[in-house]
Amino acid sequence: MARRSIHGVLLLDKPVGLSSNDALQKAKRLFNAEKAGHTGTLDPLASGLLPLCFGAATKFSQVSLDADKRYTATMHLGVTTTTGDLEGDIVERRDVNVDRAAIDAAIARFTGAIEQMPPMHSALKHQGRALYEYAREGIEVERATRHITIHRITVLERHEHTLVLDVLCSKGTYVRTLAEDIGAALGCGAHLSALRRTASGPLAIDAAITLDALAALPDAERDAHLLPPDALLAEWPEHRLPAHEAARFLTGLRRHVNAADAPRIRVYGPEPRALLGSAHITAGELIPDRLLSPLEIQSL
Repeated sequence: MARRSIHGVLLLDKPVGLSSNDALQKAKRLFNAEKAGHTGTLDPLASGLLPLCFGAATKFSQVSLDADKRYTATMHLGVTTTTGDLEGDIVERRDVNVDRAAIDAAIARFTGAIEQMPPMHSALKHQGRALYEYAREGIEVERATRHITIHRITVLERHEHTLVLDVLCSKGTYVRTLAEDIGAALGCGAHLSALRRTASGPLAIDAAITLDALAALPDAERDAHLLPPDALLAEWPEHRLPAHEAARFLTGLRRHVNAADAPRIRVYGPEPRALLGSAHITAGELIPDRLLSPLEIQSL
């Protein structure tokens, strides 16, 4: 069967135990889609929101990759592991004697703009190899810290050895490293026992669908779960062009506009949903960044 040319964004609720690429391939087969990609990996041990892009939406996948993320993170206090999560071997067990004041103080230390050391058990590359490959060989590689921002941490639940947090953070944040650091600040150690992504930029888990639910739908009903490609750009300002200006814009030409400078905008033609692409405005010029093709525009 010939592949379909479809365009849109699927909000997938990825299950634990499945890699992001495996989830993508399963969804791609269900839609019989020509072109698809995801917007950044979600570890197999993590569940939750994984936006998948089809067709024209893949041109804007970097937007979701760069967006802030929100997680429900479950920490197991008193136990540290080699990987910072459930996959690793236990390194140390300690007694847990912390109160809410200590938890609030530890959280405050890691809220705001901070430096974070990427874990050895990660897919970051060093001399062409993933760090986790070195880690499996018992090799520790020197790594530079990263500038990240933890916008907010809220305590959702606290049991004897379990702490559940709602974390809103910038891209590039390793939540298991955050869990380890908070555990160290509490003096008892900790590892990440569960992780669920609940939001990516303006996209939220509430609107997501599981692979099983998607597979159970008749073929004709699956497309109804695809959001338009501009769902990824929902937080950007909008600029509309009349038909003659839209045609010139789609050729890649800069257009003179009466508008303030803006680093990122979504551009439309005269029709209500006629997304043309993304652009920025500098010194009264509308400068194209990513453009849709005429065939893609007609398919929206």
